[in-house]
Amino acid sequence: MSSLFLARQKPEERHDLIIKLFDAQKGHCFICEQDVDLVVHKNAIDIDHVVPLKVGGKDDPSNFALAHASCNRSKLASNLEVARILQRFARMKKKLAEENRSPNLGDILIEAGGGNHQLGFKIDKASITYSLAEIGDNALATLPVYEDELSGFRYFFARLPIQYLAHDPHINPRSIGSNISKLVEEFHQSRPQLHVALAWLASSEGRSAIHVFDGQHKAAAQIMLGARHLPVRVFIDPNADTLITTNTNAGTTLKQVAFDKSVQRHLGSALYQDRVQRYQAETGRADDDISFSERDLVNHFKGQSREIKRFVLDALRNGVTSDPENKLMDFIDLGGRGKERPLSYSTIEKTFYSFFVYQEILETPLNYLLDEGENPRDLERRQILRLMNLVAQEIYDGKFDPELGTDKIESRLQKGSEYPHDHLRAFRMSKEEIVYNWLSYVGQIARQYFIMLGKPDPLDRLFQYPFPEQVWENIAKFLRSLSALPLWVNKDLSETVFGGKQNNNFWKTVFETGRTPQGMQVLAEPLNLINMIK
Repeated sequence: MSSLFLARQKPEERHDLIIKLFDAQKGHCFICEQDVDLVVHKNAIDIDHVVPLKVGGKDDPSNFALAHASCNRSKLASNLEVARILQRFARMKKKLAEENRSPNLGDILIEAGGGNHQLGFKIDKASITYSLAEIGDNALATLPVYEDELSGFRYFFARLPIQYLAHDPHINPRSIGSNISKLVEEFHQSRPQLHVALAWLASSEGRSAIHVFDGQHKAAAQIMLGARHLPVRVFIDPNADTLITTNTNAGTTLKQVAFDKSVQRHLGSALYQDRVQRYQAETGRADDDISFSERDLVNHFKGQSREIKRFVLDALRNGVTSDPENKLMDFIDLGGRGKERPLSYSTIEKTFYSFFVYQEILETPLNYLLDEGENPRDLERRQILRLMNLVAQEIYDGKFDPELGTDKIESRLQKGSEYPHDHLRAFRMSKEEIVYNWLSYVGQIARQYFIMLGKPDPLDRLFQYPFPEQVWENIAKFLRSLSALPLWVNKDLSETVFGGKQNNNFWKTVFETGRTPQGMQVLAEPLNLINMIK
């Protein structure tokens, strides 16, 4: 809504208002908090309402702020105070992207000066007594301790300073998602959320951080708005496996929270490690004794065969995804298909992991040929990682531009927009149904090498056999030949083959015949894998 106050101002009055706002804001943009230069930015400065008129904001100088025009027009919320908070979060997100991760509650706490103290306490059967001496409050607070009737866990409710709160990435590895913006706006409008954060402490030493494992989005939103205390339900010495399983089920079978697949794999990996440790303890083995198999785990934890199998596979997939050397992760959106990165995690699951992770339980010990570098699971993980890095090198590194992103590329091409060929090529080759086909050819090329040597076809255990360098060279040549196909940069195909989502068989037909199922010529000739690896 436009400002009548500003519309009625004379040029000199507007200039004086800009000077006053500039001084009040100490020369900083209200939204991004970066410097404003009244000379350099003379024609790129906006005056806007902090609280929008449509929600009761005043149309006078007390409700005005100075901002870069670009910040104001691309702001993440209509309320400028909320927009500033979300801009801070966007900067944090961009910075952490360099570490191949997104912000979590721990990052929000650290930014706000929290997460740096342990709570000192004593617990008896019916109560807990603690103080906040580390922040200068030596008063003793005593609260009742309850016992959960179903789980048997003991707990208490408290309102604690953020200095004593910490994020538990083991039980809850979720990053802060885009829905944080809606929560920030809700809290900013004084609408309380009817959910108390869940946390736990360890009582053995009488000192413990308060580890938050549930409700982190609501906790983060409040902290971002300046809250210095949060209400929490704190469990005392809970069983970690129970909490991980509960958190996993909430995002899978119960559908209570929107877990993306990568988070599920992380939790499954944690549960796998827990089962390994429990097996060692229950069979009297040392912590470093892994001379037992995946099958032994299944046999030991009777009634959990399906779960153990899933945990094993989750651990393998999570090991690839979370490896700091995984260069393809820079081009994967873990939360779905966004507008900045070309690949979704779902695509990775349905192609790389579906094709190349052996889906059955192994009979060989976990330490089998580990020292020789040929342990089946470890070799599988390392070779899938190497393949991902090779794909990143040949298709994405220095080619796909995150600033251009993926939003509405085909429709914009149809309207006359231009994109660098490398960017367009990477974008089109990333479509799930296309990745499905060309990655299946990668597997075919690798298997064919073994067959040509007279060895049995490795089939679905392909990546558990060491690839000689010649196989990697063949795969690299194939990816280069594939990338060089003219269809990836042909703008005329934006309305036809790239104009909408096709299925796997559509592209299988294109690659095998050079034509679409409807007979449209797309390739000069069908793909010839032998020629492509010469």
